[in-house]
Amino acid sequence: MPHAPAATRTPTPAPSRPPASAGWFPQLLLRLHFLAGLFVGPFILVAALSGAVYAVAPSIERVAYAHELTAPESATTLPLADQVSAAEQYVERHHPGDTVTEVRPAPASGTTTRVMFTEEGLAESTTRAVFVDPGTAEVRGDLPVYGTSGSLPFRTWVSTVHRSLLLGDVGRLYSETAASWLGIVSLAGIALWATRIRRARRKRELVVPDNRARGYRRTFSWHAATGVWVLLGALFLSATGITWSHFAGDNVTAIRSALSWQAPAVDTALGSEPTTNGATSGEHAGHHGGAAPTAAAAEVTPDQFDTVLAAARGADIDAAELRIHVPTAADQAWRVEESKQTWPVAMDAVAVDPRDAHVVSTVRWDDYPVMAKAAKLGVNTHMGVLFGLPNQIVLVLAALGIAAMVVFGYVMWWQRRPTGARVGRAPAAGALARTPGWGLVTVGLVAATIGILLPTVGVTLLGFLLVDALVVTVGAARRR
Repeated sequence: MPHAPAATRTPTPAPSRPPASAGWFPQLLLRLHFLAGLFVGPFILVAALSGAVYAVAPSIERVAYAHELTAPESATTLPLADQVSAAEQYVERHHPGDTVTEVRPAPASGTTTRVMFTEEGLAESTTRAVFVDPGTAEVRGDLPVYGTSGSLPFRTWVSTVHRSLLLGDVGRLYSETAASWLGIVSLAGIALWATRIRRARRKRELVVPDNRARGYRRTFSWHAATGVWVLLGALFLSATGITWSHFAGDNVTAIRSALSWQAPAVDTALGSEPTTNGATSGEHAGHHGGAAPTAAAAEVTPDQFDTVLAAARGADIDAAELRIHVPTAADQAWRVEESKQTWPVAMDAVAVDPRDAHVVSTVRWDDYPVMAKAAKLGVNTHMGVLFGLPNQIVLVLAALGIAAMVVFGYVMWWQRRPTGARVGRAPAAGALARTPGWGLVTVGLVAATIGILLPTVGVTLLGFLLVDALVVTVGAARRR
């Protein structure tokens, strides 16, 4: 986060300009850390604070929407056909025209089944969920839900603020900039911290704030120590946040595709005739050109949910948390996916031919490439669901620590301002001009690579370089 050398108003000021003999790399890091923190700090602050709320949103949802999410304990569970029929009758009265697209059976006694409907006018990736008591088929209510996570309205709103500040695609640039720079600023900060190890008289002060100090030095101590403790969290949130971003996220997707790191998916394409031997995905791979099944096979009736679920259970789809997907076309199979997002996760999936209830394609969690598994687990951790409440507590602490570092950085900048000045003083410009040739080449290659992979970093970094060059030019002109 932004900090600068000391001004004369503090008791023990550091030199406002580094000596000529100082190493060029620490000077460059300090300048980068300061400028990035100064201009990107507000983005990181908003992302951290909104992220802290988002981390506990799953727990808040369980309280805020308890009526929809819970049902009286029951010793019996009605067939899915009865539950889906009740939901369809409810929708006919309250949301006519909606079409059932997915069912998430109640995962445990005392919880409700979600019957999901597509609805014209809802936002992209949003469906209407009707919550049904699995013991009585009573409808407990309906809510719009977002994405595969099934976020309810509160979490959806917080997620949108966190992702785009409610500004749509333009607003996503803010979160992408924050996520992209967070890791870089954190690494620059820890590198600067490492340069202090040999010079520190008391090593404890490197990781524990020095409350005996005053003014700038006390704030700096808190800034540095906090940074050490939240470093891993900041790097993790930066890396996983980038995967959701627009431009950098597209680059990550392209890299994963090129290296075959993507999660596998079941093949839902059906041939012209029903499968009678329970063929696997390998036997049906590439059958996208088969003739469409009969008209009867394309019909979706409530009793099919029980038939498809039974077929999936027979194929070792054992998790309590499930998603049953209705096919979107007549020549597609039904999909049944395990959706247990907490550790240990369950992600097996099968495709079921509705004409004869045979499994035609299977994907197991064990089939996922290592990097695809890492990406999925990373996203679940970022969302605060992988390890439940402990996960959420750690995320909140990390987010608040990151927010505190930003605030400490601005306070330090203010504290180190020259007497009578309205703003703080920046570290000396011109570090690049003092960089040796090999250093320029190395820095240039690294910066270009990062700028291509993380476009918002590339654009803002060019802006920082222009500012640096302008300051050096103006300073030289004034000295003449």
